Amino acid sequence: MATSTILLIAGIAAAVVWTIFFGGKLPIPFGSRSCQGKDWRRSFPDATKTEIRQFLSVFTEAFAFKNREKLKFNPNDQLLDISHALYPHKWQADALEFETLDEDLKSKYGVSFNKVWRDGLTLGQIFEHVRQVCK
Repeated sequence: MATSTILLIAGIAAAVVWTIFFGGKLPIPFGSRSCQGKDWRRSFPDATKTEIRQFLSVFTEAFAFKNREKLKFNPNDQLLDISHALYPHKWQADALEFETLDEDLKSKYGVSFNKVWRDGLTLGQIFEHVRQVCK
């Protein structure tokens, strides 16, 4: 077998092992948080728990986080902070989470994430936009 083939197989195996052990886990500081449901209810008192959880499920699915971790996110969490925590090094390629989120929001709510994108955008602001469009 050629050296390049061996290196390719080793790289693929390392990626699979990395995903098995570390994939789906929330990055620091999000993973160590307790449930943020009270902050969501305080920020959106007229939203139902179901609405909040469905929105957070769309978000966690787009970012390939475990669904059971969805309530560890706070409405004031900025998307860029989450992305930077997930990919702390500039040389790391992302897994197209923002593009996936855009497609999922369009599919579920008919909302384009790209139309509201800006630096500092929070999960709560996206949720508010989704709620306004879906009324």
